[in-house]
Amino acid sequence: MAEGPDTPNLVELGRQAVEATNHGEIDPLLDLYAADAVYVTEGLGRFEGRAAIRSFIEDFRGSFDGFVFEVEEILDLGHGVIYARQVLTGRLIGGRGRVSMPSGWVVTFVDGLIVRSASYKDPDEALAAAERLAQERG
Repeated sequence: MAEGPDTPNLVELGRQAVEATNHGEIDPLLDLYAADAVYVTEGLGRFEGRAAIRSFIEDFRGSFDGFVFEVEEILDLGHGVIYARQVLTGRLIGGRGRVSMPSGWVVTFVDGLIVRSASYKDPDEALAAAERLAQERG
């Protein structure tokens, strides 16, 4: 995808979101979201707007000790859509062992801001959804 001088690098913005999440830096993370953004997590719910997204992320991160998203791959599929394959590692508070949960993310940008972020338990399902979305937006 050709980028002009004013076109944001969506892969880099995706990496910034992951880094902010890993460091518990909620404000810089939310700065990447549009005010009316939607955040969908398979099995955990749908959150609309920055306040709801903040609350979910803080609660979710707070349920883990040593919370880290390890990025395996981020792809810019064009038309404002990126796909990320990640693995969440950490120990649930009160749990005994560490968990490792793979996930796929489909993130949609408009004017350099995230308008929708959706996580899938199956990274391959997420990639297929991201490819369809990019094609629909093309």
